[in-house]
Amino acid sequence: MTAPRTPAPTPTPRRVLGRLSLPERTFVADALRTETVGGVLLLAAAVTALIWANVPALHDSYESVSHYHLGPEALGLDLSVAHWAADGLLAVFFFVAGIELKRELVAGDLKDPRAAALPVVAALCGMAVPALVYTLTSLGGGGSLGGWAVPTATDIAFALAVLAVIGTSLPSALRAFLLTLAVVDDLFAILIIAVFFTADIDFAALGGAIAGLVVFWLLLRKGVRGWYVYVPLALVVWALMYNSGVHATIAGVAMGLMLRCTTREGEEHSPGERVEHLVRPLSAGLAVPLFALFSAGVTLSGGALGDVFARPETLGVVLGLVVGKTIGIFGGTWLTVRFTRASLSEDLAWADVFAVASLAGIGFTVSLLIGELAFEGDAVLTDEVKAAVLLGSLIAATLATVLLKLRNAKYRRMWEAEERDDDLDGIPDVYEQDDPAYHLRMAEIHDRKAAEHRRTAAEIARRIAGEQAAARHGLAEVPGGAGEDGDRPA
Repeated sequence: MTAPRTPAPTPTPRRVLGRLSLPERTFVADALRTETVGGVLLLAAAVTALIWANVPALHDSYESVSHYHLGPEALGLDLSVAHWAADGLLAVFFFVAGIELKRELVAGDLKDPRAAALPVVAALCGMAVPALVYTLTSLGGGGSLGGWAVPTATDIAFALAVLAVIGTSLPSALRAFLLTLAVVDDLFAILIIAVFFTADIDFAALGGAIAGLVVFWLLLRKGVRGWYVYVPLALVVWALMYNSGVHATIAGVAMGLMLRCTTREGEEHSPGERVEHLVRPLSAGLAVPLFALFSAGVTLSGGALGDVFARPETLGVVLGLVVGKTIGIFGGTWLTVRFTRASLSEDLAWADVFAVASLAGIGFTVSLLIGELAFEGDAVLTDEVKAAVLLGSLIAATLATVLLKLRNAKYRRMWEAEERDDDLDGIPDVYEQDDPAYHLRMAEIHDRKAAEHRRTAAEIARRIAGEQAAARHGLAEVPGGAGEDGDRPA
């Protein structure tokens, strides 16, 4: 007789949108903290731009400042202030995006192909469906197809600013999902800009930019340090890339991808993390808000906002951001879970994924940039598309606010559980459940509390006993006393 075969163990289904690892949680918390502050500044800059451009007494000054030219003409860099903001300052933003992407690929969630499948598929669907919605809307109305890429982008800073304003305690897993989505989204937005919005190429300038990038890479490999080496070289690479005809922000993301984002022996943080820590506040706090200040200043009126829904290009942008993004990201997430034997975290529901997907419909910064590139030369349509981006982002933010508020009580309980640190060691308790030292610390804490409760109980018992004894003593004196009428008991 042959021994019975032991059945193969059933693989445990992988949870998606589950609790982050402690290092990933720490990194995400730091990144989101900076992005949230930057998002609030971005909101302030956008509101300032709209006021500046729409108050009649200020409108001319906004136009004058936006179109004021400066820079060395001999180097082909005599650009307007608005142009410097779009091509120069956003290069800093894409530099940080490049570092984020590199870190995700080598040390973050995208390192594991199984874990990477969810944000990548969700981001791709979240770009394809809005483009399809725009295309169908524009074709149906006889409009231009040139703006198909406008509603494909997600603005993580703006989205996090909305979260900060509505005060939701969104769990870290959903915040990390949103951040990773935006990183992948930025990558494909960069590819779209490079492939579809590059016309005439100056191969000499492009060759010089590539040579500069090679030098940048060699210096990094040799371990050369010093901002005074890299900043001038980065400016040269950026200028050559701009003059080549390829959008200059590509230089930023290329240099970001070259930084090493893994730690070596003796290093607490990788060079990429250190540089990102230094540059992210510059990007979120200065570069992106200034771009918004000189890009969001479109003239608005009741008639202009009504025209957004009457023109196929602008209606396509609004529907792409509000409907396309939500359906695309939600559908991509559902398909990933459905066909990869994964299951949604037991702490979350599909309604939570839908709410975050609607939040991704905020496509402010990169959408404005692509809108400028898509309709370059048509100032009227460019402004109308910008108005559509603003309106679509506002509708998406309002929808997400309502959906997240409906679930906020549950989010707060989850957030409190994630943040709880009863042993006061700086590490949330949920990450220490398998650590014997944690349970020993908690036992000591509970012993001290038990001793305090025993002392308190003993003191209360003594006080009650004393009060009862005093009461009995008082009652004993009353019957044996004499009244006023002689010796009769009172």
